[in-house]
Amino acid sequence: MKYMLQLALMILMFNHVLAQKFTPQVQKFIAIDTSIVAITNTTLIDGTGAPIKHNQTIILKDKLILEVGNSEQIEIPEMALIIDGTNKTVIPGLVMMHEHLFYTKFFEDWFSIGQMSFTFPRLYLAGGVTTMRTAGSIQPQSDLNVKKWIKEGKMTGPKMDVTSPFIERAGSPIAELGFIENTSEVSEIVNFWAKRGVTSFKLYNRITQEDMVVCIEEAHKRNLKVTGHLCSVTYEEASNLGIDNLEHGFMASTDFMANKVVNQCDPFEARQSLNDEPIDSPRVNKLIDLLIQNGTTITTTPNVFEPWTNRELIPGGGELAVAPDVLQDVKNIYDRLSGKDSLHLVRFNKNLIWLKRFYDQGGKLMAGTDPTGAGRTVAGYANRRTIEILVEAGFPLQDVIKICTLNGAIYLEQDEQIGTVEKGKIADLILISGNLEDHIKNIRNMELVFKEGIGFNSKLMFESVKGKVGLN
Repeated sequence: MKYMLQLALMILMFNHVLAQKFTPQVQKFIAIDTSIVAITNTTLIDGTGAPIKHNQTIILKDKLILEVGNSEQIEIPEMALIIDGTNKTVIPGLVMMHEHLFYTKFFEDWFSIGQMSFTFPRLYLAGGVTTMRTAGSIQPQSDLNVKKWIKEGKMTGPKMDVTSPFIERAGSPIAELGFIENTSEVSEIVNFWAKRGVTSFKLYNRITQEDMVVCIEEAHKRNLKVTGHLCSVTYEEASNLGIDNLEHGFMASTDFMANKVVNQCDPFEARQSLNDEPIDSPRVNKLIDLLIQNGTTITTTPNVFEPWTNRELIPGGGELAVAPDVLQDVKNIYDRLSGKDSLHLVRFNKNLIWLKRFYDQGGKLMAGTDPTGAGRTVAGYANRRTIEILVEAGFPLQDVIKICTLNGAIYLEQDEQIGTVEKGKIADLILISGNLEDHIKNIRNMELVFKEGIGFNSKLMFESVKGKVGLN
């Protein structure tokens, strides 16, 4: 008996040495910090796109997934903490690819971008995001610091890949953007931020094809990637120039404008051209074929484009997260536009149809949220809503989970470590109350978000930032 007690004590001490150190500010959200965990008798959507599996047991040991399989065939280690997964669902931790640590705020007829270095990382993790890419930054040094502090256990949030500041020319009425005046500045930006740890670069609305060529060449020299929210350059032009990624599905495409001027952006005419383009347009099909042939990845961000009429004020249910004064401004815009967004709805639905066509034909598709727009897109809540929207659009559930997990991991070249719930991979996964097959809105019932084997309490993280979004 004495020997068994000594052995147990040694095991506990060994596990303590292995455990990551967290500050008290992070520890208060940790529900599970045990070396061996067994989630039993659960439903599993593993992220590979394979059929949904029932009666599964998942064994976690330290940071890794030790075993996954049918509950009747898995032997549970004696020292394991057992979590009953009956009537619950496990999916991989989300790998979301168009995220920001900032949020759009409004004042009278103006809007500004406010850095959310503290609320958003916590909200992302609460919403199941265990890995994220910032698709453009207004304070890249802040983003890099947050990434470092999360990794060190000083802040609560997901693992992060940080993207450069927006590379843009003058014209966008956003004070927080820096603007280049000539193409030579592009290589300077790539060199400066690559040395400081960013993993990708973001091209914006009014850049030129020459700017794009330099950015792609300089980034690819360093094995880094380039994405774009485009307007002045068409999708066809960008894909043929070798861009890795296009943002916002087809919502930012200017390929269907009747009189498109090279290197010029007319966002109003671009939106009208999307309204006018038939769903089964040969031009759309030709563009889809080209993007697939070139291997260009598309990120869909449906949440930020969600129409106003008969929709939630904050899609995903995050009204209580937003500071009251900021929320009132958002509501004023919502009330003003609700019932007047029929064309917006046409574009929204058309984009989803084209994206499914792209995906069904083998296109590389991943997902993100983009917490900007009219202030309705809030980190965490938006990530869960994105899954709902894609299911509502007709994507099979297991494909939606793959789009929001494995596909992002593949793009980040991290798919050997994350993106699926498989033996040997890092223990990034989400325990959800309820069955997603029966009701997709059960995605909002996240209980535990495991990041590298540590289980965080989703509800506590959401509650901790109530009324703070828009402030910090």
